Amino acid sequence: MITLAIDTCEARGSVAVRRDGAVLALKKHEDSTDYSAWLLPAVDEVLAKAGIPLQAVDLLAVATGPGSFTGLRVGLTTVKAWAEVYGKPIVGVSRLEAMARSRETGPGFVAACYDAHRGQLFAGVYRCLNGRRERVGEELVISPEEFVELVDAEAGEEKVSWVTLDSELMSNLDSLKQRLAHGDSLCGCAPELASAIGALAEERAAKGELTDPLALDANYVRRSDAEIFWKGPPTHVR
Repeated sequence: MITLAIDTCEARGSVAVRRDGAVLALKKHEDSTDYSAWLLPAVDEVLAKAGIPLQAVDLLAVATGPGSFTGLRVGLTTVKAWAEVYGKPIVGVSRLEAMARSRETGPGFVAACYDAHRGQLFAGVYRCLNGRRERVGEELVISPEEFVELVDAEAGEEKVSWVTLDSELMSNLDSLKQRLAHGDSLCGCAPELASAIGALAEERAAKGELTDPLALDANYVRRSDAEIFWKGPPTHVR
């Protein structure tokens, strides 16, 4: 199977081409170029490096959030257009779930998070049940302190693997230090997540769990700046 995977959730995005589980080419978004200008040339580059035309791709994998409104919209709209033009199947994947699945953490809980700015995190909690990593509750936007409190209440004495793109936002929290002292682990995660998103999409496609292009939508978690301006700032969302 040949998979084209796209992550435009935030500035640290990436695109990747995978074939039969191996990464053939990957490109990171490493500057301030808008995704509207960056994405198509980046996809052309990784496809050329892999020696694969877009028409030969078997599966389109795309991160559905959480993240920025503009970045997500560019990624999702582009993938929808390719699905229509080339008749390719799509699997939409949560970026947080891809993070949680990107590391072999064993049984127990995984708490995945990254910077949402404004003193908040995009965050999700997962647990390994019957060999499957299942989400506990909803993805949310929340302060680092509140996230540790939420996970502590959910996990109790069970061990938690904390997987994050932004260790500096977590490592100095006294509440997390206490959990780390009792056996939790804090793991940095590489930001080029397109390949992990592709791997998860391949698993779902193999089970027939495809995403209807008409139903494919972003999970922003947080309201847009315009909504916040008119309606006032939200508390954390669960």
